[in-house]
Amino acid sequence: MVTTGGASPEPVDAGTDPLGDPYLRTRFAAPSRPATFLRRPRLVAHLDQALRTPLTLVNGSAGAGKTLLTADWASGLRLPVAWLTVEAGDLRPGVFWAYVFESLRRCGARADVGAGRPADSGGVGRGLLSSLAAELNARDRPVVLVLDEYDRMTVPEVAEQVEFVLHHAGQGLRLVLVTRTEPLLPLHRYRTADQLTEIRGAELSFTPEEAEALLRLHGLRLSPPAASALVERTRGWAAGLRLSALAARESSDPEQYLKEFEADHSTVADFLLAEVLRGRPEEEQDLLLRVSVLDRFCPALADALTLRTDAERLLAGLYRENAFIERLGHSWYRLHPLFREILRAHLRARMPGVEPELHLRAARWLRRSGFLAETLTHGVAGGDFDLAAGALVDDLAIGQLFTGLRSDALAQLFAGMGPEAASPASDLVRAAGALTRRDLDRGLDRLRRARDQLSDAEESGFPGPAAARLSCALLEALAARLTGCPPKAERAAVAAEELRRDLPDRLLDEHPELTALLLTHVGSARLWEGRFDDARAALTRVTDARGGSATVLPRAESMGHLALIDYLSGWLGRAERRALASVSEAERAGLPRPPGAGLGRLVLAAVAVDRQEPDRARALLDETAGLPAREHDPVPTAGRALVLSRLLLDAGEPHAAAEAVEPVLSAAVASPWAESHAAVVRSAACLADGRPDEAVRLLRGVRGDQPVCAVEAAAIQVAAGSPGAAAEVLGAVRAQGRAGPAVSVGAALARARAAQGSGDAVTARALVARALLDARRERLRRPFLQAGDWIEPLLATASLRDLADGWLLPGRPRGRGEPPPPGSDQAPLVPVELSGRERDVLRRLARMMTTEEIAADLYVSVNTVKTHLKSAYRKLAVNRRGDAVRRARELGQL
Repeated sequence: MVTTGGASPEPVDAGTDPLGDPYLRTRFAAPSRPATFLRRPRLVAHLDQALRTPLTLVNGSAGAGKTLLTADWASGLRLPVAWLTVEAGDLRPGVFWAYVFESLRRCGARADVGAGRPADSGGVGRGLLSSLAAELNARDRPVVLVLDEYDRMTVPEVAEQVEFVLHHAGQGLRLVLVTRTEPLLPLHRYRTADQLTEIRGAELSFTPEEAEALLRLHGLRLSPPAASALVERTRGWAAGLRLSALAARESSDPEQYLKEFEADHSTVADFLLAEVLRGRPEEEQDLLLRVSVLDRFCPALADALTLRTDAERLLAGLYRENAFIERLGHSWYRLHPLFREILRAHLRARMPGVEPELHLRAARWLRRSGFLAETLTHGVAGGDFDLAAGALVDDLAIGQLFTGLRSDALAQLFAGMGPEAASPASDLVRAAGALTRRDLDRGLDRLRRARDQLSDAEESGFPGPAAARLSCALLEALAARLTGCPPKAERAAVAAEELRRDLPDRLLDEHPELTALLLTHVGSARLWEGRFDDARAALTRVTDARGGSATVLPRAESMGHLALIDYLSGWLGRAERRALASVSEAERAGLPRPPGAGLGRLVLAAVAVDRQEPDRARALLDETAGLPAREHDPVPTAGRALVLSRLLLDAGEPHAAAEAVEPVLSAAVASPWAESHAAVVRSAACLADGRPDEAVRLLRGVRGDQPVCAVEAAAIQVAAGSPGAAAEVLGAVRAQGRAGPAVSVGAALARARAAQGSGDAVTARALVARALLDARRERLRRPFLQAGDWIEPLLATASLRDLADGWLLPGRPRGRGEPPPPGSDQAPLVPVELSGRERDVLRRLARMMTTEEIAADLYVSVNTVKTHLKSAYRKLAVNRRGDAVRRARELGQL
């Protein structure tokens, strides 16, 4: 890591990257300059212009000296410098941005703790990038971010995200891209605005004078004509000059050697490689060729590929001789990328057919040594999918197929698995992939095959590994959840608990996502069955557990399920808080389209319906329509039907509402709350059609243990002329107890209507007053606005109108200094705080200032104001300015 401005302590460890692996420190360290490095002042002076432009491009071919030049320049800066070497794994946007965030943290540009960071390897949310841009924009002095080997980044989505952050970071960021290719950025726009510093291949090329100086550092002294000739032949290519020096210094006549080199070969790289290899002992050549299949290697791994025991000595010697081997620390090495590429071509030519076997040797060694990710890569490259699947399952890492940690990468890795892979582990991986895609038929078939194989082995006296059986239990629980079969989920949970005793605690601790996923599936199945207390117990264990990025998706899903339980029990405020926590949990992790937050948004939409905020409810419902498919997950499917049907009823479309609650999937066990809700909606549609008897008949299955549906059923029964049936239902609700305000409000209004119908106006007024008091705290409007004409005369009375003014009925103006009505101060509903700058923007928004006026008042750009507004909208779950101010005031944020 490049450090500036004096020594500073190394930041504390920030944990793991989105793949669940420790951050590789070598990626944050600028390479050290070797003793033969030649400082070129003309290029350093040119790079100094980078401090005056937001974007700098150092673009040249492989081996042009780009990285060492940039590292030499960065080491002399007085600004904080974040260095990141891009790798192939960064093609996943979440991984790339996690490493960017960590590089900024390590150079002191971000806080060690409390800052957001991506958790999903496959993507990153715009809100997280907006926060980063705003944070950089607010800096007093810029941070220099160097992305080395940026040519490895070929994902257009990441390029767009880089451009977004660079544009909105303003003067707080100086981005330096070290690359072999043209980046996917609008360079023409930066050139036109004179905001781009460029150093390209022609400028990177060594001049004859520089080449002479470089060769002298390698112990060679050439005449000016010979140096000029070499520069001409290599076109000043830094790596070519260094390779030439390494080869020529072994000759008794270096100058003559270089002349012969120029005359006999057409490609510099092939010739130099042949010359470098030719002069080395056979064991060194064999070692270099074999390790070319590896991204990195240590002596023991190299020995596994050569089947010898001399790698440690040979690697140390090659490193000392600067033979294009880089030391990574802790006895690990890697080949120079260009050198490695050419070596692999020579390996295929000199030892055809040996490459797959080398991959398998590497996979076996890596598996024994605990390097899972590399084991999978080399196992698949060697064609042994059983080995790769076995490693994944034995490591208890199969849950990563569901958590976003390695989901896309693992799916792609195993996409080529053919029928020859027939182990139980391979079938478990196939089943997991199918269940992830919600291909239930294929998933259940593969899961059945894996279970049968494990059972056959156990009956034969050779039980399968506990890790495989525990992975099987996890998939059984997921399958039970998706098919709506709670008994199977319970059996899977019992089996998993027994299997945990046979596994080392270390392995379980390394994979908290497995337990979190299992409990989430069991909790969802219990919720479907209507066992709210049992479901809450399982889901709360997930939300209370720690697991970092490994468990962010199960936590978000569990919070959404808990929010739905609260809603179905009548606790609107509590449901809203949990739902917002679910959405916020996923968004803080930078997940772009988090599936776990889908149920949370559905609950927020349901709350909006009950508060008679149809526009907000529809907007939230539309957001869930764009989330990953959940058509085979009963709970969110029923939740969506609940929200949509209520919206349609309120819009005067009872027939459409009745169609919306028709089941779209079959479940093994019926859900009492889903069926009760459907019965209430169908009954309401019948009542609207003038069929009261049919409406009452449809409500016979609604039970008191579904309190929200029960009080709505009672209201329909009273309206249909069956107050006795309503009283019976309400008595069952009261016997259940522990219901929330939405239930007490609905029950009071049903009894009030019955009292009004029997001529007891005093009781009716008292019950409506009680309902108004309970409803005001929750801003619960729907039961009153759906009650019908009978309630209007009561609300017109002075005492009840005072209770309804300002939140249910149009409020009368209050005198200056008059306190707000009781219950208007709401408890905070958002689990995250607005930043100070976001509050500054909202305060000015409340004064009806325009975006431009706010920017001028705060001395920031208009884009910065927009960034803060978008962040505030996201946190407050609103889409409009007026709603943002209102919600912020309700939450005590203003």
